[in-house]
Amino acid sequence: MQPEMAVADAEAEVLIVGGGPVGLTARALLERWGVRTLLVERRRELSPFPRSRLVNVRSMEIFRQLELAERIRAVAFAPEYGRIRFRDTLHAADFASAAMIGVDGPVPESPVTGVVTSQDRLEPMLLGAAGSEVRFGAELVDLAEEEDAGVVALLADRGSGARSRVRARCVLGADGANSTVRERLGIGTEGPGAVGRVTTVVFDADLGQWSARQPAGVYLTSQGSFLPLYPEGGWAWFTPTPEDTEGADWYGLVARSVGTDVPVDVLRVQHWVVNAFVAERFRHGRVLLAGDAAHAIPPAGGLGMNVGVADVHNLCWKLAGVLHGWAGPELLDTYETERRPVAHRTLGQAVENSRLMFQVAADRVEPPWSEQYFAQLGLVLGVAYRSAAVLTDGGAAPDGGTTYVPTARPGHRMPHLWLAESRSTLDAFGEWFTLLTTARWEPSARSPWPLRVERLPVADLWGPRGTLLVRPDGHIAAHWNDGPPSEAALHDALAAVTAR
Repeated sequence: MQPEMAVADAEAEVLIVGGGPVGLTARALLERWGVRTLLVERRRELSPFPRSRLVNVRSMEIFRQLELAERIRAVAFAPEYGRIRFRDTLHAADFASAAMIGVDGPVPESPVTGVVTSQDRLEPMLLGAAGSEVRFGAELVDLAEEEDAGVVALLADRGSGARSRVRARCVLGADGANSTVRERLGIGTEGPGAVGRVTTVVFDADLGQWSARQPAGVYLTSQGSFLPLYPEGGWAWFTPTPEDTEGADWYGLVARSVGTDVPVDVLRVQHWVVNAFVAERFRHGRVLLAGDAAHAIPPAGGLGMNVGVADVHNLCWKLAGVLHGWAGPELLDTYETERRPVAHRTLGQAVENSRLMFQVAADRVEPPWSEQYFAQLGLVLGVAYRSAAVLTDGGAAPDGGTTYVPTARPGHRMPHLWLAESRSTLDAFGEWFTLLTTARWEPSARSPWPLRVERLPVADLWGPRGTLLVRPDGHIAAHWNDGPPSEAALHDALAAVTAR
């Protein structure tokens, strides 16, 4: 650590580096836990580019917990746009198509439906979901842990160049595939790395009437991929980046690719690299990685942003527990143990999705490929953890397949069941542990952990007298078959799960 970093200009319990959807979601979740955060973002404002396009069903469950789901849905496309269409040209007939499962319509396994929307519509809602300080135009320069279990970050203002220091008890690096946090920690990556260069052209054209007759979230053609951006209009065109980006005639390229006499107005052009890797570690002391900083997922299948949102949903309750004292520091070890295997499975699925996309474009094949692409409920809702934060029943580890089978076994996401009109079992979870039981039972002793008891009318999935202990992230921590546990057994379970 450099000497000038010894005195901090500001303090926070958690410093979040990166103001994309993952960092903003972490900020909102931590504020609900009463954790003081400071978020810094090197850009001067939220990104104006559409970027990520799909908010899957699991992310919408998390945003429902943040009371954002309906607002997100209100500005998103209708469910019929939850489809990908393959065709020779934009105006040709489909030779293949696939539904985005859990987006093209409701699924019985969840109280919500995923949506097709643009990241530039999502980020302002996430920004408004919390009131803690955000500094735009602040770039991380250096990072060092201190002996007193704190972390000091050196920041530079990208306008004035002025430097400042922030001391935090923990740092969350959510600063993208080219993460400065990861680089400063010296953490390497596994995987192919950069696998391609892509250009996104945002343009206006009057294609609304045509697309309304054949709705889709993505039209993949031999001239590139076309994406409607907003229900009221706007388009994006994705194409491999040409060698001469400065001399490219983007208006002419887009106009020829659209293939009609409709006027085209090019608004913005962005060049970006498609990365494919998983970080070798997700944690270094009190510094943790999430989102693209921890795993860069190719865009085929719309998985990348969503797995990052699930990262911080897994992590934030653990950070809160350690910072508030009802969990031991070892609990943070379970973040990497639980989420890194998910990142590897997700990367594998995205690579397979890319292969299927190229196969169907080249060979013009139909099913069964379309039964695999976007059929990802097993990967989205079927994630199951094996770690010290789960009291396993000794069952086999999850296989990470695409098929989802609801189960109440420890480690799995608690299945969705309707408790009442518009109230799901998933609505019983929040900034607390939940004991789900069919019995009338209340603990007599005050618990050092945040705990609520939810009485259920039925317990179809876990036996007539079964009782479940559910973590704040909605994953089952423990399962008792013969009614509620004794107070001592519940105490021991919570102590083991939280490493306290």
